[in-house]
Order: sequence, then structure tokens, then C-alpha cells
Amino acid sequence: MLGENPRGTTVYEAVERYLEKKLESGGSRSTMKPVLESFAAFCTREGVEYVGDLDSNDCREFGLELRERAIDGEIAGSTANTYFAYVRAFLSFCVRDEQLDTNPAATESAEEFLPEDRPSRETQFWEPTQRERLLEYADERVRMAREESIDVPVDRAYRDRTIVVLLAELGLRGAEMFRDTTDDEREGLRWADVDLGRGRLEVLGKSRDREPVGLTKAARNALERLERVQDPPTDDWPLFPTGHAASKYTAVEEATGERPESGSDIDAICREAGVTPPSITKEAGRQILKQLTNEAGIELEGDADYLQPHGARRALGGELYEKGHSELAQKALRHASIETTHEAYSDIQAEDVAKTMDDIRE
Repeated sequence: MLGENPRGTTVYEAVERYLEKKLESGGSRSTMKPVLESFAAFCTREGVEYVGDLDSNDCREFGLELRERAIDGEIAGSTANTYFAYVRAFLSFCVRDEQLDTNPAATESAEEFLPEDRPSRETQFWEPTQRERLLEYADERVRMAREESIDVPVDRAYRDRTIVVLLAELGLRGAEMFRDTTDDEREGLRWADVDLGRGRLEVLGKSRDREPVGLTKAARNALERLERVQDPPTDDWPLFPTGHAASKYTAVEEATGERPESGSDIDAICREAGVTPPSITKEAGRQILKQLTNEAGIELEGDADYLQPHGARRALGGELYEKGHSELAQKALRHASIETTHEAYSDIQAEDVAKTMDDIRE
């Protein structure tokens, strides 16, 4: 047994041992390997190196991360629960391997944040009329801000409009656009990520690789307008800077060692001092969409009370898939394989099969 190190076995070593010794080669190993490697990477980010240091709270935080991914539409709620079950099975092996006394994932506390295990068909999908109305209202809001008929700064109206356009046009994930407070690598899109000349931007994808995304005409136009209004002083400036004043005060204090006086023009200070403000968080992005959905008077069905980011991604892929462009949908959504795309839109595929059968019988 591993464990010559006086501190015990590292999480990475235990995962490797579990995959090699416990699971048969083939389906189970290939299915669980990326999930358990992701868990090991999570442990590293949390500062947990050794299996023996894992506790219920660590597993609880991993469950919260899975919940965030489900909220962002990266995975279904059922998938989040399946991934957690893989980790629980792995940690049960660690107990049998005498690396742990008890399984920290097998507690009510550890499972508290897991999303409800709902069927994937309940995943939100922006309807064309909803999409058009949200885009239309985002344009209206910019106009009203410029006319000063609403109490919204012009740059913020353009920022929010660009968020809507990039979601609707490119199907970006929320985690690719906004700052993730649980992941230091996800700082939100920066102007350095945008190449208007080549008509593309780069995102930190689900795979954690840098991935290029082509800009449609509407997306490019929105970014060009935002750049003119925002006039970013550096390439490191976020596309979607936070409007939270306290966060900007803190950013200046951390960079300069001095906190500006209350009531200062904090935006001007950030620019003059060369201090980059934080990007808005994923939660702030969701709140913006909630506000816009409500103000636009968009009617919704089901449990959702606003147009969620992942609904735009689902709609974009669905539109392409339904029109017979499955490979284009795969490329647009940056799925690793066409099988992933087919699985994501199996409902459309089933409807097409039924329609074809009816056509043949006629």
C-alpha cells in the first residue's frame, strides 16, 4: 500500500491507485477518470494535498462547485449528482485502503449543496421571441441611458447590452465571461482576450484550455461600441467591470497601499493609478439578467424566474442542430466530440426520427 510518506497518500496518488487497481479498463475507468482528476485539481485549489486531510466540509465545497456548474448550464443536475457519487465511491475505496477512517462524502452535510436531480429536459431554452425581446430591450436601455431618461450610467448600459449579445450570439458559458470567486484562473474576460481585427476572442474553456471563439457581426458590433464607450486604458481592463464601489476601493488599496477617501471618484482613481477593477462575478451576471428579464416584461414558463445564461447556449445549439447543422453546432459550442452534441440535443433528434417515420408512412 502507498503511504511511505509520513503524511500519507496524496489525493492524486490515491486517484491513480483507484483507477488502476480497482476499476476495470474500459467504460468505468474512462468515465470516472476526468471526474476524479477534476476532484483532485479541486483539492489542490483548496490547499488539500493528502487524502487524510479531507473532511466533510471539503466535499461540501466540491458539491457547491458542482451546483454552480449546474446553474451555469455546464452540466445537468443529474450529472452533478452522478459526479459526486463517483467521488463518494472513490473515498469509500480510500477508507477500505486505510487512508481514511470514515468517508467524508457520505454525510448529509457534504451533500447539502448538490442540485436537485432533475431530468435534463427541464433545462432552460431561450425561445426566439424571448431572445429577440431581450436584445431589443438591451438596445432600448442604452438609448434611454444616453438620453438620461433612466438612472443607469451609459457605460453600464453598454456593458449589460454586450453581455446579452455575447450570450445570445456566441453561446458563451457564464464561467467563460465572468469572474469565478472560487477559481483564481477565471478572472472574467479582458480586452486582451478580444481581437476585433481578426474577429475573434479567446476564453478559458470548460477544458481549462484557451479556446478561440469567432465573432458574429452582431457580437463584433457590440464589442466595438463597448470599447468606444469604455475606452479601456489597458488591455488587462475587464470587458465587464464591477459596479460595486467597495470592490474597486479594495482593489486600489491592495495595489497602492492606500484606501481612497469615501466619496471619491473611484473610477477615475482606478484609471489614474493604473489599477484594474475586478470583473463582475457569475452571480452578478445572473442578477443583471434577472433585472433585464424583469424590466423587459418577458414571460417565462417553468420554475425559472429569468433568462439564464445557459439557456442562450442551449438555444443557439438547438437552432443550428434543428436546421441540420450538427457539426456546426459542435464547433460553435466547442464540444469535444460530435457525440456530446448529439447527446445534448437528443430530444431534437428523437423528434426528427418520429417526423421522418411519419413522412415515410405517408
